[in-house]
Amino acid sequence: MAAPFTVACVQTNTGNDAAANMSAALALARDAHAAGADLIAFPEVVGLVEPDPAALAAEARGESDHRALAAFKAFAAASGAWLLVGSLTVGTGGDRLANRSFLVDPRGRIAARYDKIHLFDVDLPDGRRSRESERYRAGAAAVLAALPWGGLGMTVCYDLRFPALYWDLAQAGADFLAVPSAFTRITGRAHWHALLRARAIETGCYVIAPAQCGDHAGGRESYGHSLVVEPWGGIVADGGEEVGFVLAEIDPARVREARAALPALANARHYAPPSSLRAGE
Repeated sequence: MAAPFTVACVQTNTGNDAAANMSAALALARDAHAAGADLIAFPEVVGLVEPDPAALAAEARGESDHRALAAFKAFAAASGAWLLVGSLTVGTGGDRLANRSFLVDPRGRIAARYDKIHLFDVDLPDGRRSRESERYRAGAAAVLAALPWGGLGMTVCYDLRFPALYWDLAQAGADFLAVPSAFTRITGRAHWHALLRARAIETGCYVIAPAQCGDHAGGRESYGHSLVVEPWGGIVADGGEEVGFVLAEIDPARVREARAALPALANARHYAPPSSLRAGE
């Protein structure tokens, strides 16, 4: 059984100045590492929040010349920490970008990458509209990555509302689920804590969810409250609403204990889906 380790969820208020964003994120990472973090996790779009599509596309680079990615890799190599780079906007060579999460190992190498599958195309209750699919290309594959302490299921933000993805990751061997996010303030207040606790309870996994906070360019508002949830559904760290970081000890033995107490993964059965009641189907 792997020994316990310490995770830091870094909570940022990312803006549309890429250099300032990286300076702030890496300063928090240095403090988190000094405080004992073995794995440092950052939120979604940690490199840039840019409301202007043209400016966003102009700043996006491929992996080989992505300045933010290079800075994170250099920090991992210098510190010897694992990094979960929640997501960066990455150029794909096509007409849409990728919202891509990276796991970086202590040598500064990319250990895994994941493109956000579920894109946030909604009309919010406050009248605002979001269409991520106009800017981003959806990912097509779930990703399970190997950490020294167990398996990490990689997801991003809106994926949280699709429980089958987390069930599949847990069935494949995930012990920890990453949900780096930029949840809106209105939906965060209503659902953030409940959904993250539900994903932990359903799978018997730890959930690690670093988040954006505060007001951003273009009127975007993020909820904050970076969370670490243990496998029985208890919240062990909450980042509140301000920029900073929170630490939590992760004990892989708790995953085994929770699943032994409530063996939902082992008891799952395959079944035929119901027939549709929709007219003409």
